[in-house]
Amino acid sequence: MTPEEILKKRWGYGAFKPLQREAIEAAFAGRDCLVVLPTGGGKSLCYQLPAAAGRGLVLVVSPLIALMDDQVAAAREAGLAADALHSNLKAAPKREVYKNLSEGRTELLYVSPERLLAGDIYGYLGDRLVLAAVDEAHCVSQWGHEFRPEYRRLTEALDLFPKAARMALTATATPAVREDILGRLGLRSPDILIGHPDRPNLVYRAFPRRDQVKQILEVVRRHPGEGGIVYAQTRKDVERIAAKLKEESVSCAPYHAGLNAEERRKAQDDFVNERLDVIVATIAFGMGIDRSNVRYVVHANTPRSVEHYQQESGRAGRDGEPAECALLFSASDLATHKWLAKKDLHLSAERQRALDKQLKDIGRYAVSPVCRHALLAAHFGEPYPAGGGTTGEEGCGACDVCLGETKGLDEAEARLTAKKILSAAWRLEGRYGTGYVVSVLLGRAGERAAACGHDQLKVFGILKEAGEPAVRSWIDQLIVQDYLEITEEAEYPLLRITAAGRALCQDKGEVRLGLPVKPARDKKKSKALRAVGAGFSEADAALFDRLRVVRRALADKAGVPPYVICQDATLVEMAALKPATPEALLDIKGMGEKRVKKFGAHFLAALSGRQDLPE
Repeated sequence: MTPEEILKKRWGYGAFKPLQREAIEAAFAGRDCLVVLPTGGGKSLCYQLPAAAGRGLVLVVSPLIALMDDQVAAAREAGLAADALHSNLKAAPKREVYKNLSEGRTELLYVSPERLLAGDIYGYLGDRLVLAAVDEAHCVSQWGHEFRPEYRRLTEALDLFPKAARMALTATATPAVREDILGRLGLRSPDILIGHPDRPNLVYRAFPRRDQVKQILEVVRRHPGEGGIVYAQTRKDVERIAAKLKEESVSCAPYHAGLNAEERRKAQDDFVNERLDVIVATIAFGMGIDRSNVRYVVHANTPRSVEHYQQESGRAGRDGEPAECALLFSASDLATHKWLAKKDLHLSAERQRALDKQLKDIGRYAVSPVCRHALLAAHFGEPYPAGGGTTGEEGCGACDVCLGETKGLDEAEARLTAKKILSAAWRLEGRYGTGYVVSVLLGRAGERAAACGHDQLKVFGILKEAGEPAVRSWIDQLIVQDYLEITEEAEYPLLRITAAGRALCQDKGEVRLGLPVKPARDKKKSKALRAVGAGFSEADAALFDRLRVVRRALADKAGVPPYVICQDATLVEMAALKPATPEALLDIKGMGEKRVKKFGAHFLAALSGRQDLPE
């Protein structure tokens, strides 16, 4: 069969997504390749389809142990003989995996890097291994995020199987990280397949953090009954936010490394199986979440890098449907990341430099009054929009800047405002914290200001009309642009002007400042949100909900997450087209022959108005 025939038969799709076919052709030809596709771009199909072609064994190295069992379940639904080997596997299932391997039945095997490097499975791979796929390949690079030292040893294992093609896959890789992947994994004259990093279905928003829980609730309430993830910086933050959301009747649970294994398992299981709307998690703790219909991701704190943000926000809208990503920024988050990094006594100078650059980059992304889609694309070395065209008068139509929710000050106003703030920091000689500098700029009289004579300074009250939220946001923006800095030399963090800041006061340099604005009542919806429900009647929406109930029942009976049965996009198409026969159901994207045979009768019953739930 051709790749297209396998795709239709096993997965129910009539066409490949960009670069999938090229990756599959490289695997069929025995060539190495690097595949960089955004989350939702279909990376897993690049190695699953070669396994389905029956040419031999495909090995997948992945650090996401928590995801492996779900990935195996999804592959088996497509008719693949798939297994996983990892540290959480109990004795009986482990024996079954080894038995399948020794008898040559396994087509697709997932392993963690640690499990592979243990070396005891090499003998089971033998001449059957035709493709070794390294997922999350950015873990090999110190210049990327989630660096994993064991990834640098993978070539020890790969070199034992020189006839097997190598495929490195990741969703996030700057040009520097790509070079690192090519060298560290020893890819041999590889095909380089780089997809555009933009996710047009995502609406990006970045605002100054002022009232954290209130701002989170604004996002949650825009998506009633839908799945969302809230990321926080510390375990304490996670517990506090989860408790506050529960007080507001939000269906949620915390998730962090301080919980016991059973609590984490239950929270993740309830979220993936749609028994829970929101999960609140630490950004530092790797979460194996593969729920495709996450409709929003909120970063209650700033992540450690643009790569982290792309990866974590990318868990929204993996089904291709519209989703929202909101980032609440404070410069104090960057200081916390630096402090946490310094606790690692084994951090190399090279890694420290990489972390410093990553913090500056994510700070600039969060505060620049520039199209968020364009900023993300530029970070990964690509033009926006793809092909380098223009976005039109309304910009991307899918971020706070282009939607008019954040407004950039014009050049003259930004420069004047920045000079006022910098002058205050200069006059106060770096001996005071941010809060006191803000009070001086707002003209708040008090015993301390009077005693120090600061109420007599020209800068006292110079930004009184702007208000505290604006002044604090501008200070954060000036910190990110290196005109101000937070010093850690004293007992308390102090705000100090930098050499670049003094130069800006003398009109040397450029500065950008922006502010959130109150949305107009007639504000246009984003391009992504305008697509929701286009041509979708109330009756269709009710039918979609009925199909979700059927899918949930099928998933519960099979003991798998609902997305393994099929994705929301498949149910949306069913509700819109209303197929009445198994043959018509085969034309629905995502319904391959096996799915129609196993589940078709139940969906067709729901489509005809009958309730035929599995017992």
